[in-house]
Amino acid sequence: MVVAALIESNGLLLIGQRKNGDSHALKWEFPGGKVEQGESPSHALARELKEELQIEAEIGPEVARYYYRYRSRSPILLIFRRVSRFTGEPQCAEFEQIRWESPANLPHYDFLDGDHDVVRRLARGEFQP
Repeated sequence: MVVAALIESNGLLLIGQRKNGDSHALKWEFPGGKVEQGESPSHALARELKEELQIEAEIGPEVARYYYRYRSRSPILLIFRRVSRFTGEPQCAEFEQIRWESPANLPHYDFLDGDHDVVRRLARGEFQP
């Protein structure tokens, strides 16, 4: 299970580019990560955002969830949660770069394949705050 944050501020969403040399190098994604055994998705996401961006986030409601299967792997459950409140200024600790971007512009980025459905839906305005 993987949980990702749709971090919103002033109508923009925070996205991160995976580091060169990582799996799926230089692909864009929404911050987050794997849910560890015994962890709730909310707790996992708060932990990941602290590690990746050095922010303390208030995890909001679930926006979407679905299974996605990468080639030669078992399907994984992807959960997307809204984050509209956080303290601290996001730092680029675990990414090549981070950017604030409008939902309409997200399809112009080379996102992880598993994120494409949410990217399209965000660009169409399906997930309004």
